Amino acid sequence: MRHLLGTDDMTHAEAIQILDTAETMAATQSRTIKKLPVLRGRTVATTFFEDSTRTRLSFEAAAKRLSADVISFSAKGSSLSKGESLKDTAQTIVAMGAEALIVRHSASGAPHRLAHCGWIDVPILNGGDGTHQHPTQALLDSFTLRRHLHTGQDKAAPEGSDLAGAHVVVVGDILHSRVARSNVDLLSLLGAKVTLVAPPTLLPVGMEDWPCEVSYTLDDVLASKPEAVMMLRVQRERMSGAGGGFFPSPEEYSRQYGLNAERLSVLGDDAVLMHPGPMNRGLEISADAADSAHSVVLEQVANGVSVRMAALYLLLAHGEEISA
Repeated sequence: MRHLLGTDDMTHAEAIQILDTAETMAATQSRTIKKLPVLRGRTVATTFFEDSTRTRLSFEAAAKRLSADVISFSAKGSSLSKGESLKDTAQTIVAMGAEALIVRHSASGAPHRLAHCGWIDVPILNGGDGTHQHPTQALLDSFTLRRHLHTGQDKAAPEGSDLAGAHVVVVGDILHSRVARSNVDLLSLLGAKVTLVAPPTLLPVGMEDWPCEVSYTLDDVLASKPEAVMMLRVQRERMSGAGGGFFPSPEEYSRQYGLNAERLSVLGDDAVLMHPGPMNRGLEISADAADSAHSVVLEQVANGVSVRMAALYLLLAHGEEISA
């Protein structure tokens, strides 16, 4: 694996390798001293052209726990305001010694461009590009689901296991969501059945090519008692006004597609509730649902560090022993 750009071109073996490696990484995080020396002397750059809290901090924590040095680039206050191009920015960061770039960009395809254009020759990890892909988010979601599916709790899943037989429901703003696209690709690759639930206005064209089912009625899908429900943030920043014409009002959206305690009670006792964050409490999810015993949102955040450690290790460590 040279780059980590998306889940759409990932093989089953590659996905399992990352998830199994993440389990090894997670086991090391119970130690008093959590740092591993496998990337000592290596330099990683978080190159974020778009705002982020969870992804940036998670990647930085992952790199530092592998003993890498971290260069942090943010578009705000940078030479982008002076007209500097993506090419020049990336070449400048690599010239400073960065040996891998973690890239988040508002333009779909920007990480792929950096990986294949020949401007730079370092591994590229996609931290989210436009409405296209967010592979490490999908991987941490599958990591979390795999643990609960096989152990019934947040404990290590068996090596080599996947998500065969699980039914995962993804609800909300599919149209603007790179998380939805990455998850549909990866979950189906790992053997899960995926159902998307959204108003027709928040579904992209070409859905017939996606390996999933589509429904417009949340209550009907919840009645099938899926193993997991993933609520997506309504991305109001990509809309104009409260709903931007995509739905009549926030109140109507919440009534039709929001997850509350009543809807949560329909699920089985072992069903898990997921959200990639940040959450719009009171819109796509109620506070009592977000804070319920079904919620694994904070587990997702914690697991994200282990998954990103695994990705960095596989791209940069060149077989260095994890237990060293």
